[in-house]
Amino acid sequence: MLTWLAELSPYFSPLNIFRYITFRTGGATATALLFVFLFGPAIISLLRVRQGKGQPIRADGPQSHLTKRGTPTMGGLMIMAGVLFSTLLWANLANHYVWVVLFVTVGFGAIGFYDDYLKVTKQSHKGFSGRSRLVIEALIAAIACVAISYMATPGLANKLALPFSKELILNLGWFYIIFGGFVIVGAGNAVNITDGLDGLAIVPVMIAAGTFGFIAYLAGNAVFANYLQIHFVPGTGELAVICGALIGAGLGFLWFNAPPAQIFMGDTGSLALGGLLGTIAVATKHEIVLAIVGGLFVLEILSVIIQVTSFKLTGKRVFKMAPIHHHFEQLGWTEPQVVIRFWIISVVLALVGLATLKLR
Repeated sequence: MLTWLAELSPYFSPLNIFRYITFRTGGATATALLFVFLFGPAIISLLRVRQGKGQPIRADGPQSHLTKRGTPTMGGLMIMAGVLFSTLLWANLANHYVWVVLFVTVGFGAIGFYDDYLKVTKQSHKGFSGRSRLVIEALIAAIACVAISYMATPGLANKLALPFSKELILNLGWFYIIFGGFVIVGAGNAVNITDGLDGLAIVPVMIAAGTFGFIAYLAGNAVFANYLQIHFVPGTGELAVICGALIGAGLGFLWFNAPPAQIFMGDTGSLALGGLLGTIAVATKHEIVLAIVGGLFVLEILSVIIQVTSFKLTGKRVFKMAPIHHHFEQLGWTEPQVVIRFWIISVVLALVGLATLKLR
């Protein structure tokens, strides 16, 4: 919205700064952070009153988690509100990629909100039907992928770029819609699975957002893209503003989510943020890099798949408890140890993901 101020630069030259993505990304970060700081306490108080008993805690989970009973959930509303407000204020709203990412974010957030609502009102872990939820997520993701394919340059539409390679690119045809949809849905649910400990999901999400904000900026700049020999995707640079807004809102949320958490992110936030990251990865043609940068999320969801498959086929469990962060708790790691060590892993994976930009 504020980008229109740049049109007044002939009359007041300092306003030309609103043309720069870097400046607006910084502005989006600060605005989202301030927004969550200002309105976070009121949102938490409202949710605590509305929810009563708060998010139900698994009786078969780690016993230390039983002390968290009564903590309200749906904290993702704080993050989403901060991201939306800041993005609408600082991003170039004429950019179609911005609206596609916001469409997925709000759509996935709405699914997560309904799931959280059912869990809270029924005081049960059985929320929205898993199959129905996946179908709706897939539909939203498919619409986003079709839109991205139409917006992409002819040489990149429906094509998969491979990291560590300058020239290798696979033409998937319309199968790319299925692949891209899988990336978005997978990212949303992987972050959702990871959100099981105070602060565990939000920091890796911010690390991934910072990484993909940088990638989006480079991919959307012809000069930098040519220098690094990555694929130039016009318009994606604006997605850095959304990533900046996510980092700001995430920092504000972490203030309230730090142990002992005053509020949980819930499916409202985890699905929305995962979908946001997945959509940006698809738009920038860095889908495989997302699997590297978000390797922690991949590990979390794989641990659940392995555990369920092993138990159904052999009657035995591979992990003491799934997702894998609970496995380490059962091994004797304290919650802060699990969380901080997983943060360190996320930083390392982000550095590996960034290395793909140059090692070609």
